[in-house]
Amino acid sequence: MTRPDSPLLSLPGAVAADEPDTAVAAHYGSFFGEQRTLESGEGFVDLSHRGVVRVTGPDRLTWLHSLTSQSFEGLAPGVPTGTLVLSPQGHVEHAMYGADDGEAFTAHVEPGQAAALVAWLDSMRFMMRVEVADVTDELAVAWRPSRAADEAPYAAYELVPRDQLTSYAEAAGPACGLWAFEALRIARGEPRLGLDTDHRTIPNEAGWIGPAVHLDKGCYRGQETVARVHTLGKPPRRLTLLHLDGSANRLPTRGADLVLGERTVGLVGTSARHHELGPIALGLVKRNVPLDADLVADGLAASQEVLVDPEVGLHVRPNLR
Repeated sequence: MTRPDSPLLSLPGAVAADEPDTAVAAHYGSFFGEQRTLESGEGFVDLSHRGVVRVTGPDRLTWLHSLTSQSFEGLAPGVPTGTLVLSPQGHVEHAMYGADDGEAFTAHVEPGQAAALVAWLDSMRFMMRVEVADVTDELAVAWRPSRAADEAPYAAYELVPRDQLTSYAEAAGPACGLWAFEALRIARGEPRLGLDTDHRTIPNEAGWIGPAVHLDKGCYRGQETVARVHTLGKPPRRLTLLHLDGSANRLPTRGADLVLGERTVGLVGTSARHHELGPIALGLVKRNVPLDADLVADGLAASQEVLVDPEVGLHVRPNLR
């Protein structure tokens, strides 16, 4: 379902973003200035085009624990977390980020993905005392750096009643656009499902071990792949931060090949212009590519900064039960 445009696109200077983010503002007149505002801990970003899912019922945490990659046993109210739904082969099908309030677990997902996640969760309810709902029409997502003081993963995201988004913006301002958010997100090495990943991506490749995958929990769909790859310490690919040649006045096309010599060694994900780092992008690179190799991303020279260690599983062992 395509969401209507955010009311915050009516703010002075607002320019709509590109697909799949067209319902929110790319910037409000100065995306470098907006990056600096966010880095200073001020302002907020309108992410109201993201989908929102709510899970209620007394069995919700036990049920989510059994289905997804994160540990929900004993999850305290208000603690932000991320979790993944994997295929039986361990490929990432859904990624959600949220918190429990003691009565419901409410999470946000990529734009347009809430209905598919709700349908899958509904199909897995069986006799469990849970209810699942798409509440995107009720709640909007925002990102507020002042909420990330404890540096917990995903702590800066918050949910706002959709009908109060304008008044929220007046209190939380200044408004900063998606381009500023994306530049900082890419620099953090935080991937977006479907934009920095493909249908073959496993959590080990994308830096989700820890923030969204708990290695010491019980069985869930796809766990065998995650545990095996971690134990061997050899994910097939690794997420990397690409520092791009800034002499060309363009960014690489998402999904373009990453090339080493005459060989395709990966793919380009999202990209942005960072106010300090210059043009940057995320990429998935084959694990056997040397960490210091210079690559070509859609015709642009690109050096690598390691985000996911190709031998990551060899350094930290899970306590599998």
